[in-house]
Amino acid sequence: MMQQLLLDIRPLPSPLLENFQPGRNAELLHMLSGILSARERERFVYLWGEPGCGKSHLLQATVAAYTQKNLKAVYCSAKNHSGFPMDSAMDCIAIDDIDCLDAPAQIELFNLYNQLRDEGHTFLLLSGSVAPMYLAMRQDLVTRLGWGLVFQVHELTEAEKIQAMKTHAADRGFDIPLEICLYLLRHGRRDLPSLMMTLDALDRYSLAQQRPITIPLLRELLQVAS
Repeated sequence: MMQQLLLDIRPLPSPLLENFQPGRNAELLHMLSGILSARERERFVYLWGEPGCGKSHLLQATVAAYTQKNLKAVYCSAKNHSGFPMDSAMDCIAIDDIDCLDAPAQIELFNLYNQLRDEGHTFLLLSGSVAPMYLAMRQDLVTRLGWGLVFQVHELTEAEKIQAMKTHAADRGFDIPLEICLYLLRHGRRDLPSLMMTLDALDRYSLAQQRPITIPLLRELLQVAS
């Protein structure tokens, strides 16, 4: 039954700028909102940070925001690279994890960057794991990445993650004790999506077992999930 509970977890909300937990990234979030509302004119932005810091959320949320405005936008992951859109009518192209690109794909991105710069329309939003100067990529491409805005995406602090977990639980209609949050941060995956999925599974298992949410109950769940 516990396995089924894990499989039946309700999906997390789609990434939106509104449901991004900003933490120390308030300036970055404000900048992206400014580009969407045409307050900001920047057309090239590169985000970098550790896995789980929220880069993918921001890229997907930005594309979703363009789409909601009936504008043309696309999200690509370099981990599954199969070619970049070269459509000059695109309003936004978001490319995640560019440091995963092989040599031919780096040339392709270099050409795309030059094309978009010359055409002067599309917003190009890129992400990688490190700042441009530390990327093990073509130097001419690295140079271009530094031409636009560069932002580090800071991971939430432990206190911010705890607050995010409590807010998520409250939105789902249950209360989560502080000790549960601390246990998850010590013994589980620390990225926010994984934490939220575990909370949802714990809520469903608690209801099915008619037992309160406690550390022993959480341990049972994590043992089956591991």
